[in-house]
Amino acid sequence: MQIIVQAGFAEQTITKSRFIAMAVSCASEREVGQALRAFAAKHQSAHHLAYAFRLKTEEGIVQRFSDAGEPSGTAGMPVLKLLEGRNLINVCVGVIRYYGGINLGTGGLARAYGGTAKLALDETKVADYVEMKTIKLTIAYNQMDFVTRALAKCNGAIFDKAFNEHIDLIVSLPANDAGDFINRFSLKNY
Repeated sequence: MQIIVQAGFAEQTITKSRFIAMAVSCASEREVGQALRAFAAKHQSAHHLAYAFRLKTEEGIVQRFSDAGEPSGTAGMPVLKLLEGRNLINVCVGVIRYYGGINLGTGGLARAYGGTAKLALDETKVADYVEMKTIKLTIAYNQMDFVTRALAKCNGAIFDKAFNEHIDLIVSLPANDAGDFINRFSLKNY
């Protein structure tokens, strides 16, 4: 599975209809809604905003699409098929259409929406998806530098810290490294 680390945008005109696409990273359905509302706000006079998204959740992969008033399966479905084909998750792709006065037919619409989405996805930068885990950790004060460096090496992050008799941390790190990290830095080892 892969995620988008840099958004992509594309535009093309097909038989007088103008198509504009964006592909962005989103971690929740709320972020999807925010991204689509911001995109629609930039193009208020557009006739259609079709979209598709795929999100990794605790229950599995959630994916949805909307044809935005176009004939069923001609706008959002081709975009979703692209996301599935590229095995992308935590991503939202929206395609706006300014109607040019010429009907494209169902095949033409599917090619136009899917093609514009493909151009936007080609402009993105992607990376492999790494499942992250949030853990609570209590460490001694002399361990803080070591923990910070170890987290930086594995692309982890400190979300919260409380300085008491010991340091209580809430950290996020790759799930594969969590067990080893706890064994290495738990207070009982020092």
